Amino acid sequence: MSRALLSAGLLALSLGCLTPSLAQSALPIAVDGQALPTLAPMLERATPAVVNIATESRMAARNPLLDDPFFRRFFNIPDQPRERKSQSVGSGVVVDARRGYILTNHHVIDGADKITVTLRDRRKLDAKVIGSDRESDVAVIQIPSNNLTALTLADSDALRVGDFVVAIGNPFGLGQTVTSGIISALGRSGLGIQGYEDFIQTDASINPGNSGGALVNLRGELVGINTAIIAPGGGNVGIGFAIPANMAARTMNHIVEHGSVRRGQLGVSVQDLTPELARAFKLPTDQGAVIAQVSPRSAAARAGLKEGDVVLNINGRPVRDGGALRNAIGLLEVGEAIRLDILREGVPQTIEAKVGEYVSAKIDGQALNSRLSGATFEDISPNSPLAGQAKGVVVANVESGSAAARAGLRKNDLILAVNRQAIASIAEMQQLAADSEGLLLNLLRGREELLLVLR
Repeated sequence: MSRALLSAGLLALSLGCLTPSLAQSALPIAVDGQALPTLAPMLERATPAVVNIATESRMAARNPLLDDPFFRRFFNIPDQPRERKSQSVGSGVVVDARRGYILTNHHVIDGADKITVTLRDRRKLDAKVIGSDRESDVAVIQIPSNNLTALTLADSDALRVGDFVVAIGNPFGLGQTVTSGIISALGRSGLGIQGYEDFIQTDASINPGNSGGALVNLRGELVGINTAIIAPGGGNVGIGFAIPANMAARTMNHIVEHGSVRRGQLGVSVQDLTPELARAFKLPTDQGAVIAQVSPRSAAARAGLKEGDVVLNINGRPVRDGGALRNAIGLLEVGEAIRLDILREGVPQTIEAKVGEYVSAKIDGQALNSRLSGATFEDISPNSPLAGQAKGVVVANVESGSAAARAGLRKNDLILAVNRQAIASIAEMQQLAADSEGLLLNLLRGREELLLVLR
């Protein structure tokens, strides 16, 4: 069979999988009596809802030496501006035309002083931030609601590996671009990209600038918000990730209603139910989340959950692993009633609970030791991917130019030990760091263990 005939055969096969109405809309053109397949009609409806986002921010631009008058005089350095402008580009999706709401990524608009949205018809509009959530990398911005087109959200829980999808965005600032592919995998987590991970993986080309753009199905419905790629060489290699539409929608509802996401929590540490654990517990399944620890006086404790319980479903939805349970709980409303289907010693049970609100224990570095000033530390959240997997204290923030920053600390570092003694909480860190003439910190950065000496 010739290459042309083979391509036509594959195309006919793929179009045969479409519904009759969709197949007709995908075959509007006839040449020499042969219909040519195209996604153009769907894209003509969908692309007006995908926007380009340009941001401007001001950043400190001075070296501390330049603030020394003697240094400037000695080297004859003229006064320079203390700030410089930084610009970046990304994408967004109009999801509510009446109110002008746009879904995008937190990292697209983080720290922006000015946000400009460019529509498909080339209108440029100033946008304001309604709210943003770093943990899920979702943000909601708003523009004037005049003559906007919005995308309908699909049920992303109904997606299957092999479904055709189209990515729409603004790669490399080129302007609106469309790429196509399939869903390569579902439920990707543990990548360390963000706190709550349940990614759709696709081979539709996603590149820098596509962040915040739309991943749509062949009906033009929004199934995901493009957010990240694995790019060893700096470009697309066919491994892109999108936040499922259901997760993005729940996060948006939190943001619109409260201005931020109020994280729910049960007060448990969980781990994946591996085949080895399933055999050890003599369980008939190897999918679920094992309760590794229950915090005293927590929502889980009040509901009667116990260590060793295996959570199979939450509100009727299957729980694949510990990450899926953390995601589900973290996106529920505080005070919301939930139903958990569990196995306890192999016996099925149903437990009802009310989701509590997690308030992390935080402390300023100055209160621990002057060498840590400028940093903020917090205990590991029960909803964190680290919960049940590691013990230590998380570096929640580090101010630029501070003592902690100069010492080499970075945001999201996990402090494992202080002066060679392992720690599991802020209280333990405070006891070891107080009044210490020097600090020796063992920490975990990504997957690398480091040793910092602070004198």
